[in-house]
Amino acid sequence: MSGRKVLKRIDWLTVLFYLLLVGIGWVNIYSSTFSENSSSFFDFSQLYGKQLLFIGLSLISIVIVLTLEAGFYERFSSILYIISMVLLLGLFVFGKTIAGATSWYDLGFFNFQPSELAKVATALALAKYLSDIQTDIKKGKDQLYAFLIILIPVFLIIPQPDPGSALVFFSLVFVLFREGLPLYYMGLAVLGVLVFIFTLMFGTIWVGIGLALIIALFLLLKKASFKVPIAPLLGIFVISIVFSLSVNFVFNNVFEQRHRDRFSLWLRLEKDPDKLEQIRKTIGYNTYQSEKAIESGGFFGKGFLEGTRTKGDFVPEQHTDYIFTTVGEEWGFLGTSIVIVLFTMLLLRLVFLAERQKSDFSRMYGYGVISILLIHYFINIGMVIGVLPTIGIPLPFFSYGGSGLLGFTVLLFIFLKLDANRLNEWS
Repeated sequence: MSGRKVLKRIDWLTVLFYLLLVGIGWVNIYSSTFSENSSSFFDFSQLYGKQLLFIGLSLISIVIVLTLEAGFYERFSSILYIISMVLLLGLFVFGKTIAGATSWYDLGFFNFQPSELAKVATALALAKYLSDIQTDIKKGKDQLYAFLIILIPVFLIIPQPDPGSALVFFSLVFVLFREGLPLYYMGLAVLGVLVFIFTLMFGTIWVGIGLALIIALFLLLKKASFKVPIAPLLGIFVISIVFSLSVNFVFNNVFEQRHRDRFSLWLRLEKDPDKLEQIRKTIGYNTYQSEKAIESGGFFGKGFLEGTRTKGDFVPEQHTDYIFTTVGEEWGFLGTSIVIVLFTMLLLRLVFLAERQKSDFSRMYGYGVISILLIHYFINIGMVIGVLPTIGIPLPFFSYGGSGLLGFTVLLFIFLKLDANRLNEWS
């Protein structure tokens, strides 16, 4: 497809959402990193100046992505996946450690985080596998292979340790559900999460009592011609109890102290209100300060460069994972609402684009893009406002960082290229 046809067929509404989010994100990065010594917008020694360079590189990457033939991404998806896995493996030998995680390659002028490339490559590889005519997601063997595509990067990222990035890959399971994976898998996943949380909060005995009551209710409903097999229910009960018994061991011996502290704060495991408040101000310092910064913004905010908590560096890592607090303090409820609406409209637009694809590969990749962006958006904002524990996931197109912005840009524009080419056939 010629460049002129690509420009004519590309979904410009999605491009507009992208540009608005990148632009608003940069304004807030500028505000959160501004100092009296800053000389100009183009001061590349400052973080906001470096982010401008990253934006420029992202625009160049868009040109490259749109120039390549659409069929390239399907044909070479497996190779891209293998390359990204090799890069993740290489971190154990050549990786650079930042903030306790060996997740980057030091390229001199730029710290490259290969997990961002792995997100793109995994979404492509999963779409390629699922779109194969021989793949049937309702078959156990094909389900296993699909889960392995998702789990391999997870197993390579967790030891870095970078549980936040590893968690993102699990969002691709939603692609499997869209393509026909039985819903009982989702039920089991939700049950596992609930058992984990309730075990920490109440203990295994109360979890067992609760499950027994639920099973008893199902058996009573069965008499009212509601068919529920007894054997699977008992099997789920036994597995849940065994899992519950392992929760405390995993929590105390596998999780690092910082992860235990965050869960303790999130689930309010400390019952003494005075001690809980003390924990919020120490262990949960970032979240505590981010909540205060957003609250202080009121409805209209304090104004550009007028955020006292932002200027006072009250919120650590405010230009990265906590960039949303700058929006809340300086632009208030109105500004945060605009950002949330933009993200929501972008995601809804991508759902519309995914559903209109003629190619199975394009549709599945589109839902991979949606899943990755959604989990980043949902967890980051939930983390900042204190609804979810601090994990360390950036806000797409918004947070400071070259690898993240380049990764999200390539992820999105590959799909826009596939969408622009949806009326054509490729081999």
